[in-house]
Amino acid sequence: METETEFGTTIVGLVADGRVVLASDRRASVGGMVSSKRAEKVFPVGDRAALAFTGVVGDAQALVPKLESEVRLYETRRGRRLSVPALATLTRNVMGEDPVRVQHLLAGVDADGPHLYSFDAGGAALEQPYAADGSGGPTAYGVLENGYDAELELADARAVAADAVAAASERDLASGNGLNVAVVADGDVSVDRYDDPAAVAS
Repeated sequence: METETEFGTTIVGLVADGRVVLASDRRASVGGMVSSKRAEKVFPVGDRAALAFTGVVGDAQALVPKLESEVRLYETRRGRRLSVPALATLTRNVMGEDPVRVQHLLAGVDADGPHLYSFDAGGAALEQPYAADGSGGPTAYGVLENGYDAELELADARAVAADAVAAASERDLASGNGLNVAVVADGDVSVDRYDDPAAVAS
């Protein structure tokens, strides 16, 4: 994740086995210098959604609590859970009202199943089975295109996500130093951290 406006990093997501896998590298850089080798780029939003970020660290850290506050307010007033499509709309609206210098993927699971959203430069939320973003995104997309299958089991989906981040880290100077892998389910968001992407498949 960058501390400037250039979105240098790699984030990926894919829907599999009733859940959503998000992965990112762990390198943060400013200019040509690596400022951190343990950057957190995947953040839970409540107990059944998460955001993976590329962009300005402070903006990313500010967006998550804002979304969580809005979700709690909605659910307290309405007495029901906020759906993931509604959370995607909320995210788009919050970013439109107070622009933040990030690109991100939103993953979540609700009563209708798993969802993965990317957000384009115009602010549109696009639901898709897999996605990548950041400076390593083009390379990661190649791995996702080759490895994704709608019938993937969770372990295989985690391995594909790890391979995508690893491939991007080989080609993109702003990506590297291992990876974070999150699994988003209905009622649980778990995040594992690895120094070596190969460990995900072991």
